[in-house]
Formats: sequence, C-alpha cells, structure tokens
Amino acid sequence: MIVPRELQTPDAVAEHYDELDPFYREIWGEHVHHGLWTTGRETPDQAVEALVAHLARALGLQPGQHVCDVGCGYGATAEWLSSRYEVHVTGITLSAVQFRQAQMRSAASPLLHFAQQDWLENTFADGAFDHVIAIESSEHMTDKQRFFDEAYRTLRPGGRLAVYAWLARAGARPWEERHLLEPICREGRLPGMGSEAEYRAWATGAGFVLDGFEDLGTRVRRTWALCTSRVAKKLLTHPQYRRYLLDACARNRIFALSVPRIWIAYLTGSMGYGLLTAHKPAQSPGR
Repeated sequence: MIVPRELQTPDAVAEHYDELDPFYREIWGEHVHHGLWTTGRETPDQAVEALVAHLARALGLQPGQHVCDVGCGYGATAEWLSSRYEVHVTGITLSAVQFRQAQMRSAASPLLHFAQQDWLENTFADGAFDHVIAIESSEHMTDKQRFFDEAYRTLRPGGRLAVYAWLARAGARPWEERHLLEPICREGRLPGMGSEAEYRAWATGAGFVLDGFEDLGTRVRRTWALCTSRVAKKLLTHPQYRRYLLDACARNRIFALSVPRIWIAYLTGSMGYGLLTAHKPAQSPGR
C-alpha cells in the first residue's frame, strides 16, 4: 500500500472537504466521484450517473431494501438510488458542510437518512443493512481492514458489498511512488492507497466471499482530463481561484496540484480504478 509521508487523520479528511466545498461542487459536481464512459459520447453528467447505475446493477437492488452509503458526500448518489430503486439509503460523511447539504435532500424524502460520523466508529447495529456501498471513500480510511470488518458486521447474512476504489499499481516503481502516488495520497488526504490484491485480501480477511473485481481505469480516467481543463479555465476566469491558491492559510490548496497529477497517473498506469463486489455468507461464521 502507498502511504503518504504525513499522517492523514479523519479530522484532516473532514477539513479537506469542508474547505474545498465550493471548488468540489464547481469542478466535480454534486456527486463528487468519477464518471463512467462506455461510448465516449456521454456528457459528464451522464457519465457520473452511469457509474452509480453500474453499481446498482451489480448489487441487484430491490425496492424496500436498506443501503448504507459510506462516505456519501452531498447525498446525490443516495438520492439517485432511492428515487430510481425505491430503496432506503442511510449515508454518512465526516464533513459538516457535506452533511448539511445532504440533510436538505432527506427533508424531501422519507427514504433518505444522513449522519455525520466516522465509519470506523459507526453506531449501526449488527446486520442493519442489505447492502453497503463505498464510492471512493475507502481510500480515506485510516484502517482499511477495519473498513471491511465494519461492512461485514453491519450487513445481514447474504447482504452485499460494492466498493469503487482508487488503486495503486502493484509493485509501483520508485519514480511512480515519489512523483505521483505518494503526493496524490498526501495532497488528497488519503491515509493509504491500496492495490487490487490488497483490496481482495482485506475483503476476504473480513469474511466476505468475493463476487468480482472489475478494472474500470480506462473507462473513468476521462474524468481527470475534464477536471484539469475545468481547473485551468477557473484559474483564468475566476479571481477567487487564484486568490485561494495564493492564500498561505488555505491548508488544502495543494490539492490543485493533484488534479493533473492524477490524470498523469491514470495515463501512465501508475494508478487504476476498480469495482469490488462481495457478499456476506448466508450462514455467517459469527464474526
């Protein structure tokens, strides 16, 4: 696993999203995750929704089921799933700003509930959910094994897990780690970036039976070409972006460097992206 030189804590993750809130919403949008391109003709909004739809199909969501969205951001993905599949979605986030935005969505739907809490210290009962999903949030977990252990604990027997994850190349070369992967972790407040093999091991270590692992790197990397272009345009046309980058008190301004860095990491194959799906055995061994 790639580990940053500086320790990244849950408080640092929350601060990152709180401070960068206006930039995330302008650059990434309400979903705050990658888009999935199939034909190449999709608009960015269509690609973002395609990523959520791909996950929903993999899980086989059914009306009335209970889903936990770990690292729910602004709640847009939870809202999309609840409105199209009539499922109950409980979302959690570390960010106070994201939580306030998500609460506005829950006020309009009895199927949605949000909480501001750390997944590694969550208050959910054993077997509370039919599905647990994590869209690009496991990277922010300080203890990846515990992330999977908590997913196992809170799923009912037979329940399913789906995780979209940023992945480091297995056996990354020293220059990849030094110039791309370690800075991406440090600038993006990731306590660590695992490989596909490590994600498989964490899932099975928790007791899950793996259903599949899809390599989606080439289908999502266009996200970062678009983000790089958007950041460049904002810097040219919006003075507040330039002021922010020059503000010595802005602790997370360095993330602007990670936007093109992540694009390069995808293009070189140093970084990948995958969907892990797994289920808790119907006859649980009682973890």
